[in-house]
Amino acid sequence: MQNTPKSLRLHIALMGRVNSGKSSFLNLISGQDVSITSAKEGTTTDVVEKNQELLPLGPITWLDTAGFGDKTELAEERLKKTQEVYNRSDIILLVCEGNKIGDYEKEVIAEAETRKIPLIKIFNKADIFPCEGDGIAVVSTDKTARDKVLNILKRELIKVCPEDFINNPALCGDLVPQKSGVMMIIPIDFEAPKGRLILPQVQAIRDALDYNQIVTVVKESEYKEALGNLKTPPSLVICDSQVVDFMVNNTPSHIKCTTFSILFARLKGDIVKLVEGAATIDNLKDGDKVLISESCTHHAVEDDIGRVKIPRWLKNKTGKDLEISHVSGHDFPIDLDKYQLVIQCGGCMNNRREVLSRINRCEQAGVPITNYGVCISELKGVLERVLEPFPAARIRYMEIKGKK
Repeated sequence: MQNTPKSLRLHIALMGRVNSGKSSFLNLISGQDVSITSAKEGTTTDVVEKNQELLPLGPITWLDTAGFGDKTELAEERLKKTQEVYNRSDIILLVCEGNKIGDYEKEVIAEAETRKIPLIKIFNKADIFPCEGDGIAVVSTDKTARDKVLNILKRELIKVCPEDFINNPALCGDLVPQKSGVMMIIPIDFEAPKGRLILPQVQAIRDALDYNQIVTVVKESEYKEALGNLKTPPSLVICDSQVVDFMVNNTPSHIKCTTFSILFARLKGDIVKLVEGAATIDNLKDGDKVLISESCTHHAVEDDIGRVKIPRWLKNKTGKDLEISHVSGHDFPIDLDKYQLVIQCGGCMNNRREVLSRINRCEQAGVPITNYGVCISELKGVLERVLEPFPAARIRYMEIKGKK
């Protein structure tokens, strides 16, 4: 995070009147006393920058600015610095005293609209000012509220975050060196579309080629023979989740392997959070509710992965009588707290913002969430193995399982 170039960070500016609590808000969100706070006007004299890793958005830079309405000697110079921040802000947080929107706040809103900069209102000092309206109510001095405020803020940031920061361009190409081999196992069965491959497989092939890797595509029936015929073993093997146990059983331990859906857990979501969700499967009890969420609205086939296979594997793994329900497309329930687990599909038809929003909503509701590939690999008993290309997720999984 610390080595991420500033040009690649998401820049979020804190703007508002003097003593509206911008610096206190930054201290609350960052969990540190980054900015000096005081009741005296003009405490923030220059733009204060603070780098932070704000998952799942990634590395960001906070820009704490001097307040509007400063009547001190250096007011003009301070406000000039604040005005310059517009030029490098990806998002603006407008910190207000409650929901008070006066002339100064209207100026910021108008400038943000002119520049097409997303703006989120922060209604600070919610314990003493009215806070109804389209803003986040906060008491910045209440350190115990940090997690709650941070979750709400992340949800709103995900909604407005520029697409360049929401979309992670690498699918699999960054996992192994250029010019190394990548073998992909693609089943051709009654679920495969006639005459073509499904989108995740096509995207993975293209991504590997974009990274100048040597791609070999085989069916599972030819995998062992193809692997044995290679003079140089592949650096990575990727398979459809439905044959993950076959791949693991037939892939030497020195070759990294994973699934297409696990690749999408990283591309479209927060892979660590999805792994944490899968690790809770063993805790399910009789009568627990599980929601399976599919992005596609396809017609379910006889042995559909989401409606037939995953429910069957879940019950076989847990031995519990689970209550399983399904949603598809953009439908996603509001009352998430009635579920004990949410299983999201790979999300190849979702943009990253939507998947992250679902993860965030589950986090706020205290409900574990995972995705098809991560879930299936856990149900097959091979999740630790297929997380090898993703060290942070693998370490977290081992921690939860008591292996480290």
